[in-house]
Amino acid sequence: MKKLLTLVLALALVLGLAANASALTVAFSQIGQESDWRTANTDNVCAAIEAEGWTLVYDDGQQKQENQIKALRNFITQGVDYILFTGVVSTGWEEVLAEVNEAEIPLLLLDRIPDCADQIDYVAAFGGDFVEEGRRMARWTGEYLKSIGRGEEEVNVVMLEGTTGADAQIGRSEGILEALPEYPNLKLVAQQSGNFTRAEGQAVMESFLKSIDKIDVLLAQNDDMALGAIDAIKAAGLVPGKDIIIVGCDSVKTAFDAIVAGEMNATIECTPLYADFVIPTIKALEEGQTFDKTVIHPEEGVYDCVGGINCGTVVSTLAADVIDQRVY
Repeated sequence: MKKLLTLVLALALVLGLAANASALTVAFSQIGQESDWRTANTDNVCAAIEAEGWTLVYDDGQQKQENQIKALRNFITQGVDYILFTGVVSTGWEEVLAEVNEAEIPLLLLDRIPDCADQIDYVAAFGGDFVEEGRRMARWTGEYLKSIGRGEEEVNVVMLEGTTGADAQIGRSEGILEALPEYPNLKLVAQQSGNFTRAEGQAVMESFLKSIDKIDVLLAQNDDMALGAIDAIKAAGLVPGKDIIIVGCDSVKTAFDAIVAGEMNATIECTPLYADFVIPTIKALEEGQTFDKTVIHPEEGVYDCVGGINCGTVVSTLAADVIDQRVY
């Protein structure tokens, strides 16, 4: 009888944990839908939460910090079980994230890590290595120019930056500016924010083309801005990918298509697929596991149609199967 009672209690505990897990409410404060990458990130995480049978509370911040602060406070009021958070900019989150901590709601940081991360409590963090991505952009460019016999030629570079103050913009700018001096022939002649959007990427590139006599290279801190710039370059009567070498970042499928078409030269990977990190982490937390505050970076590489360019990471030449397997 004692053994039977023990088994019954154990079974009840397991069933109770399963019931609690299936009844979770997970809130997600997303910055908006400024790019193909962001849309893929949102769809991937939201679909995975719903597939678990958990209740999803989603809020699109529409690229406005005030909207996200309001959403976080609404999540607290609703008493959700977990909060997933991606901040549109790096600064200005101390007060509201402290409120999340005071409410004792576990906080998971995704993609962009706020600059107050060392002052707040969070249960896990997942994001790209933005500084390294910037280095890879500059190094791929420098090594590619060497490979085509332009390693000594003075080359004018323009940079399309992301949303000013965003973690990705800060990191990628830092990485690019750190690595460019390794290639003395690369001269940065202009840099301006295109807010990570295709429309603004096109508009800023149009401005660059009108004000700068000679542009040899465009470094675009995401693929959407690069694709917008391609339209501007075509409209100016130039050939993208040839007259102007174009390096993007994110590795979305539309960038792959542009590379294969010869209109873009390379893209540095930054995966938006965080569901494989988020879902197991929440399940582990429900079982009582804990994680340290190290930001976990997914493995990422570089894609081009050349292959073998040594920029300090694995470079994959695009082939049909690579493109077909890309889901974003």
